[in-house]
Amino acid sequence: MSELDPARAPSSHAEAGAVASPMVSASVRSSIMTCLAAPTSALRGGSWMRKIHIALGVSSLADSITDYTRRLAAQPQVIVPGQYALWRTDAVNFSIRQLPDGGAPGLRHLGWEDDDASAFSEARDCNGILWEEFGPEQQLQEILGLWPDAQIKR
Repeated sequence: MSELDPARAPSSHAEAGAVASPMVSASVRSSIMTCLAAPTSALRGGSWMRKIHIALGVSSLADSITDYTRRLAAQPQVIVPGQYALWRTDAVNFSIRQLPDGGAPGLRHLGWEDDDASAFSEARDCNGILWEEFGPEQQLQEILGLWPDAQIKR
């Protein structure tokens, strides 16, 4: 089979978004998805040393915990009742924070959880989006500084 197969359409929404053309072979799509999911710079000895951090503001913490627990197929590692939750999976560091009444749900910031980060840092990208970089312990200390009674699962 050639690299382009006009009869082969993407089998999922993710495949369609991962490639520029729906006429790409399964092997090329697989390579693209592997590169997107695990860039070689992010892997050390088969385990993550750097993972994406996504932080959202939500209108209902309780509903969002239920929804994202299902979507991430994992329980939150940190819960601050009525205020905050954090999931740490093999691929993503994902947090949600309750917005004040009337606040618009959406992206709060992005970042990297990096095992090699020596300190917490933040900067804005060319689009004005805040990016943070931190190690897992630095993030935990920040959470405990804000919410000393946070429920943490280790």
